[in-house]
Amino acid sequence: MLARALLFAFLICWPFAASAQVAVPPLTGRVVDQTATLSASDADALTQRLKDLETRKGSQVAVLIVPTTQPESIEQFSIRVAEAWKIGRKKIDDGALLVVAKNDRKLRIEVGYGLEGALPDVTARRIIDEIIVPRFRTGDFAGGISDGVDRLIRVIDGEPLPKPTPEASHHGDPDMAFNLIFSPFGFIGFAAIAAIFRGLLGRLLGSGVTAGVVGAIFWFLLGSIAVSAAFGIVAFFLTMFGDAILAASQQASRSGRGGSGGGWSSGSSGGSWSSGSSSGSGDSGFSGGGGSFGGGGASGSW
Repeated sequence: MLARALLFAFLICWPFAASAQVAVPPLTGRVVDQTATLSASDADALTQRLKDLETRKGSQVAVLIVPTTQPESIEQFSIRVAEAWKIGRKKIDDGALLVVAKNDRKLRIEVGYGLEGALPDVTARRIIDEIIVPRFRTGDFAGGISDGVDRLIRVIDGEPLPKPTPEASHHGDPDMAFNLIFSPFGFIGFAAIAAIFRGLLGRLLGSGVTAGVVGAIFWFLLGSIAVSAAFGIVAFFLTMFGDAILAASQQASRSGRGGSGGGWSSGSSGGSWSSGSSSGSGDSGFSGGGGSFGGGGASGSW
């Protein structure tokens, strides 16, 4: 009878325990600080060094600082983050992730399959124990993370890895390109181009020419045929039907005034936390390359 009661209690409580897991933070940059531990200049300096590593070597390294991983261990949490973020290149798996759980006083270096030769568990443990933890014990979190990242970079630099895929010389910085395109000037420029070609060539032909111009601009700035084609299609439909969409929107807005417009709500899942998240400025376009992790690495505490 007691065993049945315990089993019943476990089955009832299990969904609540599972939902209490800390949510994996979104990958907003190479440095994600959910605790405001790093200053903006510290985060920017780390971000630039990690960018330089990826440009030079192809490997990706990311840093995540969270308040806690409870009720999970840092090992369980960090592998979930690594699997979600997919740091490192696909099929090369040359990614590494430094996770710091500040309130728990624990940290871990998670190592992708492709770096386990250069960064075995014993080396990761030495970086934690001999470089990062001594700085953490004095309260110098920025210095400990910076020195730890420097040592990770030096180790990865010594590993023979496939060179980064060369980019065409006309490819610009994706972050800068997207910031320019989606700025007010970018929208005004698109509206002007669409109006000119549609006025000169008519609705259908003008929309087609506008799509070609927009696609060419995206290809020149980003070097991606798929992205340029997608935005060219969007530009075509916006030029073709933009006035109709705008008119319908204005009509719907007028007809909806005075009503009890629907509100919105946001629920919070159990066990998750949120706070101001910072990452290196200009690093918002960063994403994992598809790398895989198998649990290699090391953990420590201070």
